[in-house]
Amino acid sequence: MTRRRIPVRSRWRRQVRRFGISLLFVVVGSGLWYAQERDYRDRLSWMGVPSWETPSPLTLHRVLRNEGFLVGWSDVRVNPLWVSYLLHAVEEPRAGSRPDFRGDWRALWPITTDSYFGSGYDRGHLAPNYAIAVVHGREAQRDTFYMSNMSPQRPDLNRRLWQRLEEVVIDHFVPRFGVVQVITGPVFPERFLDNVFNRAGLVEIPEAFYKIIVVPAESPRALAFIMPQEVGGNEPLDDYLVSIDEVEARTGLNFFPRLSEEAADALEGEVVTEGWGLDEVARLPGRFQ
Repeated sequence: MTRRRIPVRSRWRRQVRRFGISLLFVVVGSGLWYAQERDYRDRLSWMGVPSWETPSPLTLHRVLRNEGFLVGWSDVRVNPLWVSYLLHAVEEPRAGSRPDFRGDWRALWPITTDSYFGSGYDRGHLAPNYAIAVVHGREAQRDTFYMSNMSPQRPDLNRRLWQRLEEVVIDHFVPRFGVVQVITGPVFPERFLDNVFNRAGLVEIPEAFYKIIVVPAESPRALAFIMPQEVGGNEPLDDYLVSIDEVEARTGLNFFPRLSEEAADALEGEVVTEGWGLDEVARLPGRFQ
């Protein structure tokens, strides 16, 4: 029996055709993934996720997607440089019991649940357990216990002053405005070499933390805070008000890259507390104090 030989040219055409079909699937699949990813990011951020004005090894970060929030993770500082989440009013706020802390396989370095043990620092949530739980659900609450959502915080900051600010956001600002965008993260010393060995295990220890709260609207309003590690915990929240411009200067981040220059100047350049009712809540004790 004689086997029919397929001409070389025909075999080449078949291979090209198969490659073209495979490439088409890859391109279409990548496009669909990118569109879905961009849609998800847009739903959890206002005016785009934070970006850097001048990229460098210290500013490079990866965006980690979680249920209900995004993390800008730095494998150099071994910290989230920013965390972004959207909160909206719910009729019956409820949160489940606290999940266990857990490592995150997406981090380059092995940051375990006891990486801070004996350091004197708490595992400080950036996307808050309670607020994320009541707005985005149980799975989102579990994601807030990834170590990639933690940063070393002094106990009086983490358990008192920072917690009070988190409670004011979900208990007062969200019901007042309906929807708020929050971006939060650490502040490091200006010179990296001044802090390079100041670590809890592998994790660099920040000198302060920022939180920006925005009411997204045609005429948006915003508040920003920078809280140092060394606090007593009972200080009035408004003692730590700053402009968004100051936070950007301290972090090197551009928090709202899609905002026009004119709108950014108006929103970020001044501290405007009118309409927030901050004086009513700045001295409230924390939920667990």
